[in-house]
Amino acid sequence: MNKKTISLTTEMYKEIIQTMRTGFCGFRPNDRVATALVLEGNLGIRISDILKLKPKDILLDGDRYRLEIVEQKTSKRRVFTVPLVIEQYIENYCLKNKIQNNDLIFPITERAVQKQLAIVCDYLGYEGIGTHSFRKWYATEIYKKNGYDIALVQRLLQHSSAAVTQRYIGIEPQRIEQAIEGHAQLL
Repeated sequence: MNKKTISLTTEMYKEIIQTMRTGFCGFRPNDRVATALVLEGNLGIRISDILKLKPKDILLDGDRYRLEIVEQKTSKRRVFTVPLVIEQYIENYCLKNKIQNNDLIFPITERAVQKQLAIVCDYLGYEGIGTHSFRKWYATEIYKKNGYDIALVQRLLQHSSAAVTQRYIGIEPQRIEQAIEGHAQLL
């Protein structure tokens, strides 16, 4: 999907996930898609990589959990810590849905996720939102909550430069506006 997607606000994120889980007239609840999107929004990996995950991919490494993937889009190897709360969330989802260690956690296609998301967003009146909006939301939230550290977000997303990350989360226009507003010194 090459269409430009926007980043979500936290309120949009919550409303989309809640609506996906509860359903509405003509739309059955879809916990599977909601859970996949929650993971994209909390791990920052692309939906294509979320859909390839198996429970066995999350390994206990000392006192923490680790996930090692090769990103489908870039073929880059990525190893990162999975917070305990997210590991438990995944484990509970797998237990509830009888997903075995070697099974795909989400045996669905990327297109199916996009289709379900489009239906929910249309119902909620949101435009410009795709699966990638959840990764952008993750990046933007990490950026804001960690002292506006663009290098940190760049490393997390494995972007080639800080400039790419800035464009990705759309902070450049925001920073320019803030700089202009902050400079006004009328006498």
